[in-house]
Amino acid sequence: MPTHRIASIAALALGLMAAPAVAEETVKIGVNQPLTGPFAASGAYVVNGAKIAADEINAKGGVLGKKIQLVIEDNKSNPTEAAAVAEKLITSDKTPVMMGAWGSSLTLAVMPKLEEYEIPMLVETSSSGKITTSGNPFVFRISPPSALEAEMFAPMVEKLGIKKVDFLVINNDWGRGAAADFGKMLKGKGVEVGLTETMDAAAQDMSAQLAKIKGTDADTIMITAAVDQLTLLFKQMAATGVKKRVVTTGGSQNPDQIVAQAGSAAEKTMHLTTFLPWSPDKTPDPKATEYFLAEWKKRGYPFAGTTESFRGYDGVRTIAAAIEKAGSVEPKAIQKAFWDVELTGLNGPIKFVKSGPEGKESGQSKPGVYLIEISDGQIAEVKL
Repeated sequence: MPTHRIASIAALALGLMAAPAVAEETVKIGVNQPLTGPFAASGAYVVNGAKIAADEINAKGGVLGKKIQLVIEDNKSNPTEAAAVAEKLITSDKTPVMMGAWGSSLTLAVMPKLEEYEIPMLVETSSSGKITTSGNPFVFRISPPSALEAEMFAPMVEKLGIKKVDFLVINNDWGRGAAADFGKMLKGKGVEVGLTETMDAAAQDMSAQLAKIKGTDADTIMITAAVDQLTLLFKQMAATGVKKRVVTTGGSQNPDQIVAQAGSAAEKTMHLTTFLPWSPDKTPDPKATEYFLAEWKKRGYPFAGTTESFRGYDGVRTIAAAIEKAGSVEPKAIQKAFWDVELTGLNGPIKFVKSGPEGKESGQSKPGVYLIEISDGQIAEVKL
């Protein structure tokens, strides 16, 4: 055998021997987010927030004496891809715990993989009720389900004088779930629910749906969509003369980005959000909020991204807390330890309560939910 061939085999053998040792030097966390496709802007913000948390934790010594290593994969805003990414993170990258997957349809597509491989996942954004009620004990969510958003919004319904509502939502689990949960709450308060119009996540022209809504006697439109689509909607509403109260749900609006991109078309729109970066002193942990905002700015990221990125920051901090409590990187130990996690996130206490069928409960935390309004190009909290 030629000597260079022998050398190559020896090098390969050494590499294989070294691989497990390298893997043991870090604690891997899989990150399954949309970095391309219609939800790419939001996914990128979440990832950058996660990086800030990992860097902060690593600067303080990491977890279990090891550095955190984020293994970041792009689910391309596609449910099939999200499931494939989860399988890769589990089987190839050997991540014992994951964070994901931004959109509800993406997260729901991943969930069977969690059960198949018995790997826990921290859900940082998705709001579909099915995520924590379908009986998946490997799911721990820090974002509010749409039913909780609706519950928190309920006290404002009478104050705002809402009498009849039409819905315009993305045609996926996130949008349809929001329409169902808010519709149920509104009917319970004696509010009439009118049309429910849907749109594809990548749709650019919503004129047909807006024409129908313009012709109804509803005083309010509740909209569930990602930020780029919202800015298009507001511009098209202004162009077609749709003048009704607007309330967006889902906490993925980036109000600053809406102001910058939609301008006067966004005036007087209202948005349910789960973080108040405009008022750090009003957040549950002002010191942590100030650190996060300063670090975000230092890295050159746009302020508009903070209403998404904080989810990645809190998500990684929560996972790190679970790993520390587990005292191990074994998936089952981390899964069990999530139930003992208690920390203050940027939008409220993070502590999981059981949700779903007995014996197969998922974990659901109860974050803060706030209503803000864009007025004169500024963002102000509307007191609930």
